[in-house]
Amino acid sequence: MEALHALYRICLIGPECTGKTTIAARLADRNGTIWVPEYAREYAARVARPLTAEDADPIARGQLALEDRAIAEAQRTGARLLILDTDLVSTYVYARHYYGAAPDWLEALIATRTRLADHYLLLDPDTPFSPDSVRDATADRHAIHAAMALTLDTLGAHYTRVGGGWAVVGAVEGAGG
Repeated sequence: MEALHALYRICLIGPECTGKTTIAARLADRNGTIWVPEYAREYAARVARPLTAEDADPIARGQLALEDRAIAEAQRTGARLLILDTDLVSTYVYARHYYGAAPDWLEALIATRTRLADHYLLLDPDTPFSPDSVRDATADRHAIHAAMALTLDTLGAHYTRVGGGWAVVGAVEGAGG
């Protein structure tokens, strides 16, 4: 577990369609570092059907594997910053929101706090919802946002709320070199 603490990990978290992927990629690019994409999006596109409670386990395991590969790559290259486009906290919140529970092993892992990022950027749902092949329902983005904030508070995670809609995303895109 020591390897997890060798990096400073920033995680973007929030409801669907809040700019997490765009901001994560831009932050990594601006800082010349590695970023970890959201596994749930890749998984949903691959299975091409509505997700069910049974999908929470492979999604969580896939996210964990992506993070572990990125940590190994960061160690190999000497990167000191890792940007995550979501993490297991998001998977946990979505599983509980949609299915009433998360896989037991995920519940236990979340409770240990060992996989928490060093800092979270909690994006507000103040961007317009834009459906695509894997985002087909607006869900209750405000309820999911509140559940994420409550979970971060309960876990004692360090986080900053980020609002401003697409203006914030555009500022990140246009910032720097």
